[in-house]
Amino acid sequence: MTKILHLLENGGVGILHPTGALPIEDVCQKDVPAGVPYLIVEDDVIPSDRSFRNAWEADFSNPDGYGIGDVAWFAAKAAAEAAAEAERLAAEEAAAEQTVDSPAEEVAE
Repeated sequence: MTKILHLLENGGVGILHPTGALPIEDVCQKDVPAGVPYLIVEDDVIPSDRSFRNAWEADFSNPDGYGIGDVAWFAAKAAAEAAAEAERLAAEEAAAEQTVDSPAEEVAE
């Protein structure tokens, strides 16, 4: 199963366990603090011995990305949804105008 590693403020390594409810990239963006690098890894990269968990290290010199934090993530999602809704409404309005502007077909009697 895929996990997300990120740096903690104290220099340690945080591990996120995605549930699958969101795409992994969304979890990374939302749950990793803003500006903090993260790595997407498989379980076998994480030591099974948790005795020295506070001593775990990870190389974040080539991260898979950087978090934006939950506030920014929710704001971005809301903006994307609003833009999609505005586009949908504009398309409906254009279709309605096209219907009104089309000449009526003449019916032969």
